[in-house]
Amino acid sequence: MRTAFAPLVDGEDRETFDTTSYESSNSKGNEEENSMAAKKKSNSKYGKAAGKTVASAMRRRKKGTLRSGKAGKGGKVKSRKQAIAIGLSEARKKGAKVPKKKAA
Repeated sequence: MRTAFAPLVDGEDRETFDTTSYESSNSKGNEEENSMAAKKKSNSKYGKAAGKTVASAMRRRKKGTLRSGKAGKGGKVKSRKQAIAIGLSEARKKGAKVPKKKAA
């Protein structure tokens, strides 16, 4: 049995080499990476919809149309943090995956 690292002998092609030992050692690492990625994906605090809602709120803040208060009756929002808070609040109302508000 030849390995992938052995030099070619006259009349042999690269296709005839047996690389099973090399592949089997790498397959375990790939399985671990795939499972880690799956865990990380399912363990996120915020969903995609929440990010889109916050991004929308940030754009409205820059444009000057984002307003605070009930039904947007308050003043213009100038603070970046306040815009993020409004975006997350809107995402919660829509039912997006967002953690609960922390008690003050």
